[in-house]
Amino acid sequence: MELLKPEFGLFFWTLCIFLVILFILSKFAWKPIVAALKEREEGINTALKSAENARAEMANLAADNQRILNEAKEEKAKIIKEAKEASERMRAVATDSAKAEAAKILADAKREIENQKNAALVDIKNQIGNLATEVAEKMIRKELKKDGEQMNYVNQLVGEIKLN
Repeated sequence: MELLKPEFGLFFWTLCIFLVILFILSKFAWKPIVAALKEREEGINTALKSAENARAEMANLAADNQRILNEAKEEKAKIIKEAKEASERMRAVATDSAKAEAAKILADAKREIENQKNAALVDIKNQIGNLATEVAEKMIRKELKKDGEQMNYVNQLVGEIKLN
């Protein structure tokens, strides 16, 4: 039971040794330990600040990347739109050009048909004139005394004439 009740001498010497060790530690060990702890705390704080700055910079870079990506998408959409518009303009110009060319070809064909029609009419008129001249010439060559015989002869000649 003596261990449970310390004597005054034991208590006094334990307290003296503790104070001496405390004094020695405070003189030689506490300052370097506290300085090392402060240095380590500052290092950790610096690392945390660097990590926070890096995180903020990464967030800025991500935002910049997203902005650049959005701008690129907008530019792509703009280029596609301009290409479609240019394509539509080119198609419209080609269509108009083709229509104009078709109208010109049609007008030329109509003019050619009209020219050939007029040439055919002139040719038919010339042939009719020649036939009339031939009939008149043959009638004049044959002198007939009766009108009935003349008419029969004219009808016979008209029947013999072959149109080309």
